Order: sequence, then C-alpha cells, then structure tokens
Amino acid sequence: MLVNGLLAILQGISAIAEDDVYGRIGDYVFEINLTAWGWILLALGVVVACVGYGILKGAWWARITGIFVASLSMVLHFVFLPYTPVWSVIMVGVDFFVILALAVAPDMPRAGASANASARGNVSTTR
Repeated sequence: MLVNGLLAILQGISAIAEDDVYGRIGDYVFEINLTAWGWILLALGVVVACVGYGILKGAWWARITGIFVASLSMVLHFVFLPYTPVWSVIMVGVDFFVILALAVAPDMPRAGASANASARGNVSTTR
C-alpha cells in the first residue's frame, strides 16, 4: 500500500506539472481538467502512503482505513481510466489485491496483550 501511495503521488505530480503528459480525450462524463486530477491523485497518494506506513507499523486503525482508502483509490483510478487506460487497469488490480490482503489477513496480537497474558500466567497468546 505504501508503494501504491508513492505511485499515486508521482502520477499526481506529473499531471500537475505538465498537462501534456496525458492524452486529451473527447466528451467524458467525469471530465475534470488534468491539473485537478493531479491534485486529487496527489492528495490520495499522500493519504494512501500514510495509511500504508501505519499498516507496516501495525497500527490498529490502519487496516480498516486501508480497506476504505484502497476502495476510494480503486474508484478514482476507474474514473481516471480514459486518461491512462493501461495504467488505470493495473492500479485497479493492485487496489483489489490490497483490499483482499487487508480483509483476509489474520489479526496480529498487540504488544500489550502478550505482556498481559504472560503476567497472568498464560504463555500462549495465539488463538
């Protein structure tokens, strides 16, 4: 998820810096200028990278937030599809697997839980 956020940051910067990076499209329902898309993707990338860092650190809030943010990223990359079709499909696939991995990952016992269990005499803290 951290890499996904960094890629969205780079994609956002490239859309902000130069409108000529992405091809022009005709009429599209969700038509927004590329600078606006750049800012949206940059903000999304920063949030995704921060949540990814939280997941790596084992923060309790990061897993459910990661599922929500990866879902938002999936929708935004789907809407960005006409600008970069191949890249958007790849990012939608990456977001799908991030959601799947976060949803099926086993719960990790907290550091405090293992200390409390050993203080009570419970040696095993696995479920």
